[in-house]
Amino acid sequence: MHTNPHHTSLVAVGDSFTEGMSDLLPDGSYRGWADLLAARMATRTEDFRYANLAVRGKLIGQIVDEQIDVAAAMKADVVTLVGGLNDTLRPKCDMVRVRDLLTQAVETLAPSCEQLVLMRSPGRNGPVMERFRPRMEELFTCIDELAAKHDALVVDLYGAPVLGDQRMWDVDRLHLTAEGHRRVAEAIWQGLGYEPESDWRAELPPALPPNWVARRVADARFAKQHLVPWIGRRLTGRSSGDGRAPKRAELAPYADESRDHSA
Repeated sequence: MHTNPHHTSLVAVGDSFTEGMSDLLPDGSYRGWADLLAARMATRTEDFRYANLAVRGKLIGQIVDEQIDVAAAMKADVVTLVGGLNDTLRPKCDMVRVRDLLTQAVETLAPSCEQLVLMRSPGRNGPVMERFRPRMEELFTCIDELAAKHDALVVDLYGAPVLGDQRMWDVDRLHLTAEGHRRVAEAIWQGLGYEPESDWRAELPPALPPNWVARRVADARFAKQHLVPWIGRRLTGRSSGDGRAPKRAELAPYADESRDHSA
């Protein structure tokens, strides 16, 4: 049953998934599901306000230190929190610390807003996913428990097979394509009680798998453009988000410049 909600503001907190990589716009900036969701919500409410504090590469400790108190102070109707997945992908990950920090974040945000939204994040099917799946599922168990305790909404993206389809993921194999972000926006839209605009769980049309040569070319391109730089940052203690400011640091009226809510 849909509730025809009336939300006047949205604050998004997290890392690259919430920043919008790899939903690339012509000007070189990223859009992503949070911008798409805000655009839809803005069509329903005059003077709708939106902030996106997410920054690529952030670990859950950095999200807590840099974003949580700022987001709580904004007193938004809806706050989305996605964090901790970058931690689970590190070779060494203290899951007890991740759970403790996520708990701290939820306990701070939940009283500050009308609706806190948490997510079981999607993962690209493949060997990397299988290697880190136990950590991810441990994180998701924590999310479910926190949601039940604090009356938060959990959007289960992990449980949608289509979002594991490799065609939903960019060449870096870490971030969703524009279509993937569109589906995430639709999933949250429906979770908040709005009338569905599409079936975000719909499977993609069948396709023949790429041949051996195409796979090897894709693997080589991925290694050169994305894997080697990622390893370099890990070895030197750097992050892709170092020195980067949030895309929308202020809770301000939102205007969708693209006027394209469905792309």
